[in-house]
Amino acid sequence: MGKLKVDLLGTSFTIQANEETEYLEKLLGYYKRITDDVQKIDTVKTPLQISILSGIMLCDELYKEKTNKLSSELNSQSDNSSTSELEKRTIDMIEKINKVL
Repeated sequence: MGKLKVDLLGTSFTIQANEETEYLEKLLGYYKRITDDVQKIDTVKTPLQISILSGIMLCDELYKEKTNKLSSELNSQSDNSSTSELEKRTIDMIEKINKVL
């Protein structure tokens, strides 16, 4: 179980989670990079706006990743079914050739 001290956007608190401390620190570091990028946007001013927009950006990233993974899995499955169908047809043709010979 890990602990993480969060000091971000004018707020400070400590969390405890079932993950290792090093992992939690990596997550916080990644989130800080996102919030730093969001803070560069002129129209986003308050910490609440920054945190909400950062959350939306992370959700967008996660959603795209999951969509790509699902798409890849579906393509892989269709490729596998095509391959197995080709194998079946090849075996059938070989059997027919063997019968004729």
